Amino acid sequence: MRLGIKLMLVVAAALVAAAPAHAQRQSLADRVGSLEQQMYNNSANQDLLNQINQLRQQVTSLQASIEQLQHDNAQLKQSAQDQYLDLDSRLNRLEGGSAAPALPAVPASAPKAPAAPAKPAAAATSERPPSVHGDPGSLAVTGDERTSYNVAFDALKAGKYDDSAQLFLSFLELYPNGVYAPNALYWLGESYYATRNFPMAESQFRELLSRYPTHDKAAGGLLKVGLSQYGEGKVDQAQQTLETVVAQYPGSDAARTAQDRLQSIRLGNQIR
Repeated sequence: MRLGIKLMLVVAAALVAAAPAHAQRQSLADRVGSLEQQMYNNSANQDLLNQINQLRQQVTSLQASIEQLQHDNAQLKQSAQDQYLDLDSRLNRLEGGSAAPALPAVPASAPKAPAAPAKPAAAATSERPPSVHGDPGSLAVTGDERTSYNVAFDALKAGKYDDSAQLFLSFLELYPNGVYAPNALYWLGESYYATRNFPMAESQFRELLSRYPTHDKAAGGLLKVGLSQYGEGKVDQAQQTLETVVAQYPGSDAARTAQDRLQSIRLGNQIR
């Protein structure tokens, strides 16, 4: 009996002694699992950090690309503006140069008139003589007409545009159907155009086209209608008129100037 009791006590003691070791093993497993979880979390955090760094690099690269594109765009705009200003300046010189031409030659059947100056103004260009048809005897009176025309024309060459406008108006009142009437209408329009009185300029050029549609000045007159419209701010109408010049007078100086002005207008529209 006593032996059985002792045996039970020994087994109990063994169980008591074994319990802490099991508990210790359980605690160690928990700690290992916790460490593994931390390592896993650290790995995920590292991956996230790597992704963030990659995104930062991409953003930096994109910012550099945007800055380069902005720089290139600014250069393109500046280049386009420079081209526009250069083209506009050349056109203005062409238009200004046409405002002070040399005197037209005297018709063969008319009396001799004072010779034109040997060296006209630097901006002057040549003007073709008017076409004269009819009875030579009835044209003898053009001597006085030519004198009046010369007075107005001299004022135009001297850059006295207000004076030339008044003188050409007086000329047209005296000789409304004279040999030089078409030329006077054209240069009257030029006198107004030179002083930026675009509505009056357009009116005179239109009258020239209405009365003398086949005259040598018709192409230039239609060109100046378009340029006057542009000066008035009628951009759409000006483009239509200039396109008509190109189509109606292909290969002419007026058509080339109209084409250049159209290009200038389109380039200006792109810049704005």
